[in-house]
Amino acid sequence: MQGLIQRVSQAKVEVDGRIVGEIGTGILVLLGVEKNDDVGHVTKLLHKISNYRIFTDTEGKMNLSLRDISGQMLVVSQFTLAADTRKGMRPSFSSAATPEQARHLYELFVAQAKESGLPVATGEFAADMQVTLCNDGPVTFNLTV
Repeated sequence: MQGLIQRVSQAKVEVDGRIVGEIGTGILVLLGVEKNDDVGHVTKLLHKISNYRIFTDTEGKMNLSLRDISGQMLVVSQFTLAADTRKGMRPSFSSAATPEQARHLYELFVAQAKESGLPVATGEFAADMQVTLCNDGPVTFNLTV
């Protein structure tokens, strides 16, 4: 399971011209689910993302987490993160989870994030989404578990 995270000052997701998810200061999570992922991966990745220290403290050092700053999280399913790009000029998606498995784990990730007390907004699973963000820094990390 992968979470490509970006520290944002704002982000939103639109589907068919309507905003389906929007946040202010926080983290945009592009979530990629692979065949071998399970509930344990969801729990580990959520813990890592919500506690990863990528926000600056009063001394300008990356020392604060999303929880520390009471930030928001926007979670967007991202099938292409599961791509194998090591060979050739076309990505292979052989390691990607089935749509059913990916939806289940994506929804579980969102539910666990909400249950943990984080303010969470989402995209729309498997939709053609337009994601707009202001990457603060820019700060981007690819977290895997």
